[in-house]
Amino acid sequence: MPESVGLGCPQFAIAAYIENHPNMLNYQSLDQLTTAGAGEIHAIGQACGNGWRKVFNVYAKLIFELDTTYFPYAKSASTWQAYRDHYLLQSDSHTSLMFSPPILSAQRDLQHQPHATIHIIMGRTYAKQLIKEGKLNCPMQWLDNEFAINTEHRVIVCPYFDYRQLSNIKIQYLAKLMKSLVA
Repeated sequence: MPESVGLGCPQFAIAAYIENHPNMLNYQSLDQLTTAGAGEIHAIGQACGNGWRKVFNVYAKLIFELDTTYFPYAKSASTWQAYRDHYLLQSDSHTSLMFSPPILSAQRDLQHQPHATIHIIMGRTYAKQLIKEGKLNCPMQWLDNEFAINTEHRVIVCPYFDYRQLSNIKIQYLAKLMKSLVA
């Protein structure tokens, strides 16, 4: 089975897929999933700029927006900023940021109980590229020009994690789509 490459918790229940990786030396040759250390998200934001800060901010806002009945991960923090700084992509966060294509398999899902993994692909362009290259082999139902879903494999395509593309209203919509996959 191919290896997942990215940053986050090995027992992830939520995997967000991004086309590129941080332009830092230690991520250039990354070939596995690595847990984020304390302060690592801040360091990436400082070294790689505002675009990466936005990715982490939007990811934390999304986790904070989720229904804690089904996604209890944000209960440990009082604000999305505290969640971002102290829990996102760290051990036991159940979140990951993947730099490799999704691995959609029953074996992968068995590792992520009680719910199978929800796969979020950032950006329609990236999703269509994965489909064209044969790296995303599940039919997607396009809900509109920005969002698509496959309920069988729990895959969602959404706008890129940037405030202008994935606004607060769209974060709320994405949270509802995620809940629909587990409720």
